[in-house]
Formats: sequence, structure tokens, C-alpha cells
Amino acid sequence: MLLQALTSTAAALCLATALVHVLLVFLHVAPTNSLSQQYSRQVNAWVHPLFEQNWRLFAPDPESVNRQISVRTKHTAPDGATRVSRWFDLTAVDNSAVKHNPFPSHTAQNMLRRAWSSYLETHGDDDQPRSQRALMTQQYLTNIASKRVAAHRGGNFGAIQLRVVTLPIAAPAPAGGPAPAAAAPRPAETRYLPWWKVKADSHGN
Repeated sequence: MLLQALTSTAAALCLATALVHVLLVFLHVAPTNSLSQQYSRQVNAWVHPLFEQNWRLFAPDPESVNRQISVRTKHTAPDGATRVSRWFDLTAVDNSAVKHNPFPSHTAQNMLRRAWSSYLETHGDDDQPRSQRALMTQQYLTNIASKRVAAHRGGNFGAIQLRVVTLPIAAPAPAGGPAPAAAAPRPAETRYLPWWKVKADSHGN
């Protein structure tokens, strides 16, 4: 009898959580209205950063650039010397997991890319967080990078640094029309983020 009651309670809690989740995500992606404005703080607290949505049903927003995100680690050796690792290409790992895979995971397709997009939205060019959401986004990006480099390289490290290379994608030629005049390709932009400290338990060590 007790087991049946516990099972019913657990099922009810799961159903209630699912309904609340659907409602909050709907308010997040729906056009701005009085309800979403009234509960914007609760909606943002639930959605960011794990459930953030970035889709347009009637106005697709395709990527206009390619980004290569790499990470390197730093640690202090027993002799007191500072050791800095080689760059590790996180984007290449994701691309490899997606290529030729008929059912690629959401993690490989979107997690790193969306984490970086959120970082751009919450940080200025000086990489200084100025809100609680910015701090949370920075920690989220740190956790992703540190866990992934630890999974592929192992070892202990106390800080990480990200490098993001942004390469613009040329505009496609108009359908059925003449090809546009060749324009000088825009150069790639390379951005180095500050060194961020990493807790030992944040990368599985």
C-alpha cells in the first residue's frame, strides 16, 4: 500500500514538473505577452542555460559564420613551474560526432554552440560578466570545456582558456540569377578569452 502511494506521488510530481516545463518553455518562445512579461524572472530562471530555445518557425535564422572553439589547460607542477597544454579543438570533436551519423545527439550538435551564443549575449568585448545570468553562462561554458578536455586528455589542471576563431560564410548566389560579383573575403577573427579557474570536481578529477 505504501509502495503504491509512493509510486502515485512520484508519477504526479513527474507529470506536474513536465507540465510546468512545457508552460515555461512555451512562454519563453511565444511572442511577448502580458503573462510572459509578468513571469519573465521565473521563466528565465528555469530556461537558462539548459533549456534555452533559439528557433524561428516562420523566419529561420541560419548561421552566417563558422566558429572553431578550442581550449587549453594550465596547471602548476610539483616543482612550482606552470605548465600550459596545447590547444584542443572542441568543435572538431563535435563535428566528428555529427558527420556521417544519422542520429547525432543534441549534445554534439548544439551544446557548445549555444553556450557560446549565450556567452556573446551576456558579455561585452571585455569579457566581464555584469549580471548573475552572465556569471552563470560563463560557468556553464567553463564546465562544458573542462569536462570535455578532461574526458579526451585526462590529467589535472587548475585553469582553462578558450580560443574562438570566427570565419564568415559567403552569401549564396541568388536562385536562377547571375552570380554576384566576387567580393574580397573577410578575414577570420580570433578571440582569446581570459584564463578561468576550474574546480577539481568540475572536470571529473
